[in-house]
Formats: sequence, C-alpha cells, structure tokens
Amino acid sequence: MNDVWPPTPDFWTTQFPERTSNRTTPHLFKSLIPAAAANPDQVLAGLAAMRRAHAANTPSVAKARVYVGEQRRDDLAQTVLSTDAWDDGAFVPWMQSLVGADRFSLVLNNLETTNPELAANLAQFLRSLFEGWGVPIGGAEQVAFAGNYSGTAFGIHEGGEDAFLCHLGPGTKHFYCWSAELYAKLTGGQDPTFGDYQHLLEQGECFVMEPGDALFLPKRVFHVGRQDTFSISVAVPFYTYPEDRLLRISVLPELLEEILGEDPDDAFGVQSPMYDAQDAATTAARRLTARASAALTSVGERLEDHVTRHVQSRLAALWSNGGWEPQEDDLARTNAAAAFDADQVRPGARVAIPAPYELHITGPQQAYLRGVAVPCDTTLLSAQLVADLNARRTLTLPDHEALYSVIAALGASGGLHLTTDSTTRKAVA
Repeated sequence: MNDVWPPTPDFWTTQFPERTSNRTTPHLFKSLIPAAAANPDQVLAGLAAMRRAHAANTPSVAKARVYVGEQRRDDLAQTVLSTDAWDDGAFVPWMQSLVGADRFSLVLNNLETTNPELAANLAQFLRSLFEGWGVPIGGAEQVAFAGNYSGTAFGIHEGGEDAFLCHLGPGTKHFYCWSAELYAKLTGGQDPTFGDYQHLLEQGECFVMEPGDALFLPKRVFHVGRQDTFSISVAVPFYTYPEDRLLRISVLPELLEEILGEDPDDAFGVQSPMYDAQDAATTAARRLTARASAALTSVGERLEDHVTRHVQSRLAALWSNGGWEPQEDDLARTNAAAAFDADQVRPGARVAIPAPYELHITGPQQAYLRGVAVPCDTTLLSAQLVADLNARRTLTLPDHEALYSVIAALGASGGLHLTTDSTTRKAVA
C-alpha cells in the first residue's frame, strides 16, 4: 500500500523498478489512488460533457465506443451520446436499456479532454512519474473502460505501450496477464484470442483489482479484464513513439516543408517546365534529382537546429498541457477558451492558470499554454510573473496596456482563468 499521493521520488526510483523487474513485468500497486483523485463519478461527468458537446455539435477528440460482448456497436455509441440522460444513480440500467443487454462495455478515449478535475488530479500522478521515471515524448492519454463485461471487448490482446490501469470501482476487476513468450507458446502466435478462452485464463497471472488499485502493465504483455458487476477503470498509456516514426511523420516533413516551400521567389518553388515528349522521363528525372540533391544538402545543414527546435516545442507543448497529449479538439480547452472574455482584461482583473497546465516560454514571440502555441510578445512576461502563474497564484493585472494583448492571447488558449469584481486590489503582476 502507498500512503502518499502523488507517489514520492523514492516510489519511482526504488519501489517501482524493484516490484516490476525494472519495469518489465506487471505489478499491482494496492490503494495507490485516493478516491478524491479519481472516481467513477468523474468519469461519468466526462461522458456527460461529451453528450453536451454532441448535442451542440461541438468538435471533440474524445470518442465513445460501445460493445455488446465482443461486437462493436457504433450505432449504440450514437444512441449513448444522444438519448436523454440517466437518472441519478441509474447509469447501469440506463445503459442496459439502450444496448438491449444485461452486460455491456463502454470505452471512452481522451477522457482527459472532457473532465478538467480528473485531468488535474491524475496529472499529479503523471507529473511525479515524469520526474521520477522519465518523459514519454508523446505524452499520455486517459482511456476509460466502463461496464460489467465478462471480458474486455478486444479479447486477449497485446499492449503497445507501457501503461497504468487505474481501477476506480465500485466493483472488483479480475485482470489476467501473459508474457509475449508464454502467450505465443500457448496460442502459437500473437493474434488476439476471442470467444472462449477459459483454458488460457488458467495459465495467466491474475490480479484482483479493487477501487484505488493501479496495475502497471508493460508493453508487449498480453492481457484481458473481466468483471461481473459494474466498474470503471481508467488506463493511462505512455506514448513513447519510435524515433524513426517521429522523424518520418513529423520532424523531416516539417523541415522539407520549410526548404521546399511555395514562395515563388524561392528557387525550389519554381514551376516545372513543359518537357519534350521524346525525352520527358529523362529530363524530368534529372531536374528532380538535382532539386532533391540541393534540398537534402540544405536538410543536412539545418538538421540539428531544426530537430532541436522541434523537440523543444513538442516538450513545451506537453509540459504546458500537464503531460497529456496535446489535441486540437480538446473539449474542456474549447469550453475554457470560450469562457475567457478578452474585453475584461483591464487593470484590477485577476488571472490564474488552472491545474495542471503551465506557461512555457520558448522565444521572444512565442509561448505554450495548455498544449497550444501562442504567438505573443513574451518579453512583457517577467520570469517572476511566469513562476507565480505556474505556482497557481492568482495575479492582479496592473495598468499596463501592452501587457493586455499578451494576456488576451494566452487566454484564447483556454489556459487562463479571468475574474473581475469591483474590489480594488494592489497590482502584483
């Protein structure tokens, strides 16, 4: 049992690696997560936010999936988002009536974008993990599994990332794990197993999860969860993307876009000629090869600087978002940005950054807040002001006209709370 929330540095440097064979084997940490930090009601509140967004046609990266047995029912997912809400305490019968079955599974992706309280509370765990173990360059996500299902709808399957499974209850979950080697020996391969796999459960390691427990689930471990009564668990996977993938889909395309831009004054933006019909293939190939050679030479010359800037920006976005993977259609951020009234930015107004977000300055004209790049004059933001905001202090704006545009730009990210009243207070910003 762990008595400290969030876990201490000693937990990550000593207890965690010792109990997980240096982070390679599953281990159940009992009573790790207090109910005040994460509980079923918060997950259902996140679902309620998704339903409101659906009704208002507000874009949201958060997605709901419904399964009856192992069958995915996208039609029922739409029903869950659009049907009149459940009565207090009656979520399970409400779901059973919608799906037409006693047992069901509801999966919610990117839950951290729907419930600010849950995002802030579990970010405490995330921050301690980053500082005690390390930072996954892709950040983390919350994936909720709610239901009374007899087996995870994905069958016995392999995990692609290291993760913690946080069990919130109210019931008990039985969670089975197999190493990749054992699973291959038992099944002859690595494909998921669906249907009747009772014979495999007898060969797996079973963890009995109660509310507040957290299971460390290393990547490449096969697993399945089972629960007879309704319960909710939240998985927090850590996205340690392959370095080659980062280069292929992000770093190098960005750099090539800079070099091979559409500026008509740029030599690489010159339109191709009409080629002679008799020699079109040879001439076009020769010209494109020359262009590619020049571009790749430029890539080599600028690569180190570009990669450094890319990584710094990526990590600044991640830290500023509390460790959660930045998403374009973050529902809670959209709502917070809409609630920020730039017209109220004036002397005496008070601003604060809500947990778990932070302000990170990456240059004289750019900052990151709540995962968003904010173009603004950061030279007007003193180191002390940034430190105070990141320490969750509420600051009162001074009579400083130039500063207001910066505050307004930061507020548009959804990462600032603004309050005003008639009380005159000493300006401390």
